[in-house]
Amino acid sequence: MSSTEGVVDVPAQAAPSQPAPQPEGTSANTTTQTHPAPTNEAASTHDNAPSNTAAAGVPTGTEPAAPPPMSKNALKRLRRAQEWEDGKDDRRKRRKEKRQTRRERQREERAALVAQGVDPKSLAPPPRPPSALVPVALIVDCDFERYMTDKERVSLSSQVTRCYADNRAARYRSHLWLAGWGGAIERRFNDVLGRQQDHWKGVGFAPGDFLACAELAREKMRGGSGAQAAGEMIPALQRSVDEPVSWDVAEREPFPLPDPAPPLDERYRDVVYLTSESPYTLQRLEPHTSYVIGGLVDKNREKGLCYRRAREKGIRTARLPIGEFMVLKSRQILATNHVVEIMLKWLECEDWGEAFMAVIPKRKGGKLIGEEGEEGVEEGASEVVEDEDVGDDVQEVDDEAAESAEAGDTGEGIGEGGDDAKQETQ
Repeated sequence: MSSTEGVVDVPAQAAPSQPAPQPEGTSANTTTQTHPAPTNEAASTHDNAPSNTAAAGVPTGTEPAAPPPMSKNALKRLRRAQEWEDGKDDRRKRRKEKRQTRRERQREERAALVAQGVDPKSLAPPPRPPSALVPVALIVDCDFERYMTDKERVSLSSQVTRCYADNRAARYRSHLWLAGWGGAIERRFNDVLGRQQDHWKGVGFAPGDFLACAELAREKMRGGSGAQAAGEMIPALQRSVDEPVSWDVAEREPFPLPDPAPPLDERYRDVVYLTSESPYTLQRLEPHTSYVIGGLVDKNREKGLCYRRAREKGIRTARLPIGEFMVLKSRQILATNHVVEIMLKWLECEDWGEAFMAVIPKRKGGKLIGEEGEEGVEEGASEVVEDEDVGDDVQEVDDEAAESAEAGDTGEGIGEGGDDAKQETQ
């Protein structure tokens, strides 16, 4: 057998990891060179190489795809957000200086009045009446994230903060709940607003939908944690029990739908979804009832969204009786915190007209029915002045919130949220 045949006849799989020694008398020039077969470990690595590359998401023989470039608008938004974050300390400092200036001015005015003989006790603000919890739940449905832009989500977070502030300062406090808690609004509160909600008192956070949240609120109002935790039955609510509330449907539906309405779900007869598209008008607030307010900021793009959501689940709906008490020069669409404040005001005065006039922004030009002023240029001029007054009120609220924030109070987000909302609208 020739030397060449001897080398070829050796099986590849039986070859050792090192080259086999050549037989004696074999010429190097006539020997066919063979490479050592790969070891099991090397063979496994070689066989798995394509799959590892594919698993890594990198196409074989090509470079990783570069991320798409950001648009000019996206870069502008990113730059503005960074500038806003960098200027937080400066804004806080300016608010503090403005607050100190206002306090100094008030001290000087007070000293001047005392020097004129005014009784110092008459200059003190009247004491606030004690706040009482009542068995009424206000649920803000925050489960509309996919229908809103980033700017609108920022506005919603500011409105939610003001809902808490209004409820805490109200004469009669409700059981305030936030349904659908999670997603972008929770991340904003955790990151941008410094988890201020962890210090809120009397607020419930439910990750489920508004019905799951209503069940939690029902347990609280029924005295699940004691009679004191359930709330006080005030005269306004007691009259709703003594005089049953009527639920008459309007002759013409504001938002007609082609399919017939499903029957009401008897398990949730104590739940009412407030929406302007409802054919029913809210007459009074009832005890041990949850009123759901849609946390949706969409510039009225998604018409009837809250109404359809409640209707499909067999939940009662109602709208505020704005048209029965007021004439507005704009749409009867209110912010979430305005609806909460109106409900709280009704518990205090038991008068829808008074509640509307105290809460609805003056820029909407609202007048009680029967008290409409004369139309003309003078009325238009008064609207400009009223709008300026509203701006001053908002700034005053922001300053007070900033003051409470530095004192460690739970109202920190009022100033932060208000500043954010104004910055987004610039």
